[in-house]
Amino acid sequence: MLVPLLGLSPEDGAAQVDELLEAARAAGMLTADGRAVPLVSAAVLARTPRASRSELRRALAEIELDRGGNVLAAARGLVGTGAAGSRVATVFTSAAEEALRTGSSSAGELFDAAVQAGSPALGLAAGRAEAAVLTGDLDLALIQADQVLSDPDQVPPAAAVRAGTVAAAVLAHRGMLGRSAELYRWMGTLEPAMGTTAVLAVPALIGTGALDEATKLLQGPASGNSGPLRPPTLLAGAEELMAQGVYDSVAGSPTAALSQLTRAASLLEASQRAALLPDTPAALAALVAVHCGELDVAQSVLERALRVGLGGRGSVTRHRLLLGWIALFRGATGAARSALTVASPPGAELEPRDELLAAALDVALARRAGDLAVLMTAWGRAREAIVRHPVDLFVLQQLGELWVAATRLRESSWVRPHLDEATDLLARLGDPALWAAPLHWAGLQAAILSEDRDAAKRHAEALDGAADGSRYAAAMAAAARHWVRLLDSEVDTAGVEAAARGLHAVGMAWEGGKLAGQAAIRTRDRKAMTALLGCARALQSSGPAARTVAVEADTDCDPRATAPGTAEPGPEQASDSVDGPLSDREREVAGLVLEGLTYRQIGERLFISAKTVEHHVARMRQRLGSGSRGELFAHLRQIVGPGTDS
Repeated sequence: MLVPLLGLSPEDGAAQVDELLEAARAAGMLTADGRAVPLVSAAVLARTPRASRSELRRALAEIELDRGGNVLAAARGLVGTGAAGSRVATVFTSAAEEALRTGSSSAGELFDAAVQAGSPALGLAAGRAEAAVLTGDLDLALIQADQVLSDPDQVPPAAAVRAGTVAAAVLAHRGMLGRSAELYRWMGTLEPAMGTTAVLAVPALIGTGALDEATKLLQGPASGNSGPLRPPTLLAGAEELMAQGVYDSVAGSPTAALSQLTRAASLLEASQRAALLPDTPAALAALVAVHCGELDVAQSVLERALRVGLGGRGSVTRHRLLLGWIALFRGATGAARSALTVASPPGAELEPRDELLAAALDVALARRAGDLAVLMTAWGRAREAIVRHPVDLFVLQQLGELWVAATRLRESSWVRPHLDEATDLLARLGDPALWAAPLHWAGLQAAILSEDRDAAKRHAEALDGAADGSRYAAAMAAAARHWVRLLDSEVDTAGVEAAARGLHAVGMAWEGGKLAGQAAIRTRDRKAMTALLGCARALQSSGPAARTVAVEADTDCDPRATAPGTAEPGPEQASDSVDGPLSDREREVAGLVLEGLTYRQIGERLFISAKTVEHHVARMRQRLGSGSRGELFAHLRQIVGPGTDS
C-alpha cells in the first residue's frame, strides 16, 4: 500500500520502502510492531498541512478501493474533510456497505457522506433506509425507502427490492403486517418467483391468513419455479428456517416449528448484518414456545437475543416486553411489571405492535391484582392500542387478554370487530390448534364473567378439539370442562385440583389458582373447600419452577401462602395470632377495603367468600370500637396505612 501512496515505482518500490522503514526503526522513530512513536507521530501531524493530510487519506482510501481491500477505516478518516468527486463517493458507498455487513452504526453517516461527495441520492436511498433500520430510526427508514418505491423505474430492480424489503420489515414492526404482505407481493413482480424475498414473505403471508400463497412459495422449487439461487449464508439459512417454522406452527408440528425458529435465532446471532425481517426469529420462537407451554425455551431464546442485540435496536423493546409476558405466565408479577416499566417508561411512545403488547401486559397485571381502578386506567391505554393495530396471527394471545378485560369492564364492543377478524383469520388458516386454543380460552373466561353458559360450552368444546395440539392446549381443555361444570355448581374436587395443577405446569399459575379458588367457593363440602383453597393458594403463590426471570426477581409472591391441603383459618382462628389490633388476614382484608374493592372482589382476591369478608370487616369494627364506616376507615388507615378510598 505504501508503494503507490509514496509514488514509488512498482519494480523496486518495495525494496525502497523496506530501506526507509529500517532507517526509521534504527533512528528510534518506530516501535517494535512498526508503529510510529507517539511523539514522532504528533510532530509529523503538526507540521503537515490539513489539505495534505486530507489528500493522503483520499489517496489511501482510493488505493484500498482499487485493490478490493478494507476501505471502512480509510473512509472514516475522510468524513467531514470536504473531499468530493465520483471516486470519493464510491469510497464512501463501499465503506457504508461494508459497515452494514458488519453491523456498524456508522453506515448511515457514510451514505450521507457519499451523497455529499456527489452520488445521486435516489441511488443510495435503499442503502440509507437499511442503515436507518440498523440504528432504530424507523421514520427515516420509511422516508428513504418510500423515495425508491415512489419511482422504482429510476433504480435497478435490486435497489427497488432492497427498499421494499426495508419498508415491509418496518411496516410489520409497526403492526401493519397486511401492508407488509402487499409489499412482498409487489416485489414478486420484480423477480422471477419472488427470488430472494420469497422466504421473507412467508411469515407476513401466514400472519395475515394467506396460507395458500405461503405454501406455494415454500414449495416453489419443488414445483418447477426457478428463482435466483441464494448463497448459503447464515442470514439466508436463518430466513429459510424462520419461514418454515412459522409455516409448521400452522400446518405442521408445533415441536418442529419451535425447533426451526430457535435454530433460526441461533444462526442470526452469528450474522453481524442487520436482518430485514417482519419479526425476529427470537420473538416468533418465544411466541410459539409460550403457546406450547415451554416457558424455559421462550425465556432462554429472548435472553440470548437481548445479549447479542438480535434484530438491532428496534427489536430490544419487543424482546423485553415478551420477557415480561413470560414472567406474567410464571406468576412473577413483580418481574413482569419491571419489564413493562423498563420497556415502556412513562412518556415513551412505542411502535403500535409494541404498544399493543405493552397494553395487554398492563391490563393482565391489573386484572390479576384484582384492582378495578388500575384495570380501568390500563384499559384506557388498551383501547387506543387496539384501534391502532390490525389483527394478525401473532397478537391473538394478547387480544384474548384484552377480550377478558373488556368483558370484565362491560366494554366488549371495543374488541368485538377484532374478534370477528381473528375468527376469520383462523378459519383461513384452517383453525390451527396452536394459535386458536388461547383465544378460545379467553372466550371461555369472558363467557364465565358474563355468565353465558352456552358460549362457555362452545369454547370448551373447541378447546377439546384442539387438545391434541400441545400440552398447553390439553391443559386448557381439561380445565375448561370443569369451568363449565362450575357454572352449574358441580364440583369434582380431585378433577379440579388435577386440572388446576395442569394449568400451573404449562405456565398458567394464576389461572390454575383461580379455577381452584372458584371451585372452593362453589362447593358445599367443607373438606373439599379446604383442600381446594389450599391448592389455590399454593398455585398462585409461585409460578412453575424455573431460573430467575431476566428482568428482575419477583417480589410479589406471598411467603405466607398456605401449603396444599392446609385449611384456610376462619376469622376466629385468625384472631388468635394477633400481633396488634388486627390479625394478618384482617390486615389483608383491611388493605383491600381501603383500596375501594367490594366484598366480592376482596373474596376473589383472597379465595374466600364475600360473606367471610363481611364477617372480617364486622369483627374489625367491633374490635376497634368504630361507630361508623368513616371511623372504621380512619382507624384502618392508622393501622395499615392510607388506601385509595377517599
